[in-house]
Amino acid sequence: MNIVEALKVYFVMGSTNCRDLDPEKTLYEALEGGVTLFQFREKGVGCLVGQECIYLGNSLRKLCKEYKVPFIVNDDIELAIELGADGVHIGQDDRDPLLTRKQIGQDKWLGISTHSVEEAKLAVKDGANYIGVGPMYSTKTKTDAHAVVGPELITQIRTSGIRDLPIVGIGGITLDNATNVYKAGANGIAIISGISQAESPKQAAAAFRKIGEFARF
Repeated sequence: MNIVEALKVYFVMGSTNCRDLDPEKTLYEALEGGVTLFQFREKGVGCLVGQECIYLGNSLRKLCKEYKVPFIVNDDIELAIELGADGVHIGQDDRDPLLTRKQIGQDKWLGISTHSVEEAKLAVKDGANYIGVGPMYSTKTKTDAHAVVGPELITQIRTSGIRDLPIVGIGGITLDNATNVYKAGANGIAIISGISQAESPKQAAAAFRKIGEFARF
């Protein structure tokens, strides 16, 4: 699976943001529904650490392998290497991109969160394989989220000359507004609570996948 195809429906989850199901069951349902990439994001109050985090990560990684879906780790480079992840995703306040690339190697995917045209251009310079742009809409998932930038920022990034680098929109994306993110120029959408907090993660993932399949760029 190439990176553009993988970004179509990008599911982000950890043990702290599942609804009534455990993380393995939630991811299983999401994979059944058709998510195309998974990011293991184990952060927040009550998150797993040490061997418990590694154990969960290995279980989720195994599920992704079964469904041939790329497995990305958020921020934690050492954990990504330990789990044999397909890549890492870092924020503006996390790791240095050049050092991160050196640690993970050239064959792994590097995603970088951006919140402006300037940050997007810097991410290109730093060798990102894709950039996350957001928050698209208001979100309660991340308590430290930046101010809402809206899909308009994706359009601005595209018109600034960044046409080939894959973009995924993130933050507050729902079934009602996902199409707007694609139309703004995104290759995909990153969903957290829209799937992990859904009554049926499988049905939610399938609905987002359907929107992605019919998106027009």
